[in-house]
Amino acid sequence: MSEFTVGDTDFLVDGRPVRLLSGALHYFRVHEGQWGHRLAMLRAMGLNCVETYVPWNLHEPAPGVYRDVDALGRFLDAAHAAGLWAIVRPGPYICAEWENGGLPHWVTGGLGARIRTRDEEFMGPVERWFARLLPQVVPRQFDRGGPVVMVQVENEYGSYGSDQVYLRRLARLLRAGGVRVPLFTSDGPEDHMLTGGSLDGVLATVNFGSQAREAFETLRRHRPSGPLMCMEFWCGWFDHWGGEHAVRDPLDAADALRELLECGASVNLYMAHGGTSFAGWAGANRSGGALHDGVLEPDVTSYDYDAPIDEAGRPTEKFWRFRTLLSAHTDGPLPELPPPPASLSTPATVDLTDWAPLPAVLDALGGPETETPVPPTFEQLNVDRGLVRYTVDVPGPRRPYPLTVRGLRDLAVVYVDGVRAGVVTEHEPELTEPVAGPARVDLWVESLGRVNYGPRTGEPKGITGGVLHERQYLHGVRARALRLDAFDAGVAGVPFEPVPSRSAPGLYRGTVTVSAPGDARLELPGWTRGFAWLNGFNLGRYWSAGPQPTLHVPAPTLRQGQNEIWLLELESTALPPTLSPIDF
Repeated sequence: MSEFTVGDTDFLVDGRPVRLLSGALHYFRVHEGQWGHRLAMLRAMGLNCVETYVPWNLHEPAPGVYRDVDALGRFLDAAHAAGLWAIVRPGPYICAEWENGGLPHWVTGGLGARIRTRDEEFMGPVERWFARLLPQVVPRQFDRGGPVVMVQVENEYGSYGSDQVYLRRLARLLRAGGVRVPLFTSDGPEDHMLTGGSLDGVLATVNFGSQAREAFETLRRHRPSGPLMCMEFWCGWFDHWGGEHAVRDPLDAADALRELLECGASVNLYMAHGGTSFAGWAGANRSGGALHDGVLEPDVTSYDYDAPIDEAGRPTEKFWRFRTLLSAHTDGPLPELPPPPASLSTPATVDLTDWAPLPAVLDALGGPETETPVPPTFEQLNVDRGLVRYTVDVPGPRRPYPLTVRGLRDLAVVYVDGVRAGVVTEHEPELTEPVAGPARVDLWVESLGRVNYGPRTGEPKGITGGVLHERQYLHGVRARALRLDAFDAGVAGVPFEPVPSRSAPGLYRGTVTVSAPGDARLELPGWTRGFAWLNGFNLGRYWSAGPQPTLHVPAPTLRQGQNEIWLLELESTALPPTLSPIDF
């Protein structure tokens, strides 16, 4: 059987030097029905390998409760069928602009800074998870006739910590689980990152978007021998809600890639195809320089990344420039592009017929109500993605005083005696108008995505401090959660009524009829913020804050004829939504 190894200067297949020309494509960000097309696009660009992370929190939503772990194996099989090698990056932490960096909320909730260390309360769940995950990887290794050529230890650990005991333990865990292909680490090309994140005896790679020669010089100071590889060549970037759409000039990206290839290095394009963070799984970052400790910047649903293959699977100018460069480093002519996916033929308007107010949706699909002296966090209520309604009473009679939400993460729509009183956020936590007592205050708190990078990874969500009236804490807090996955079983139990004539938050239900399924965009003109489902498939969060104006609709989620749409709107609505074609 063939063998993939790490030599003194090159990667080797049975002793023959090879160069890895890889592209990142996350199986969990592409509808499975479209894996084949996207993998064929990688081959057509000139790549011989695909790289994917594995999001632990997607596959183990609760301790010992596993969900479709086999998806990784099916993806690796699809990569093999497409003629690609594969690099697997199982974490346990992945970053990836993914909710909580891929770590389950039930792991990080009580650990704080002890995550990503040798701490037994962290390592115990990691060991159980790897025992479940690695059987998807081990039989698909290169030396067993499969596509997997390398497996990563942790991810950019030097940007976070320096616990070498933890890293060595992870490496031993992978080996004990049957991983025989080369292990590697990946970090920024800086001394402190490489010393904190790399391991003796394990291949070190670096991540960057430009200045390849300088980056590899830094790597060589730490590792005089071994193949050079950029494990993340950042050819684009991601977007935040309320920010500008990130774009990298194709010529600039191609010049940077040319320099990298001229160094004789292997490369993994990050991203080759980004896809979509469906179902509210997009993470968040914090601004603030090296500490990443400032204002929350939630990531948008689209993970287009300005990649050479865009969110809808179309080749961009960057694709064609990269294809020209990569063709000089491949054997023989490149494959032709696969036929494009089907596109919706004509626009179709959504007919909204039913509506239910948020309290009725919570009654039908929410968890039990709890009462505690202070507000419980999302983690204490076992909420990964979704909403929590916190209710407190202002005693009375008393004069109007400021109402402040301390430690709010991330956003709350506030109602006083059933009347909307405003929106508060972590950095604007006080209601505009004072509140008199007695009064009932309802705070509908939404997590906009857990931090996926930096020292505040794993921070709790919800109201983490308390609700104050003037300087007095309001105790006796009732809380009830509405998890997004509560919609997985459908909305049959929701007491719908006709759509109101005025704009109102709540769950809207309707239908859209199409003559033939095809990729499309869901347009929501005048809608403010919420989540959309098509035939039970969660398309993700929409938000008028931009820069993302529409939601991507993969063709496999549509069916010929009538399709059902649900829209959980948290603020206000306007024009009827529409499905629009994508031009291929």
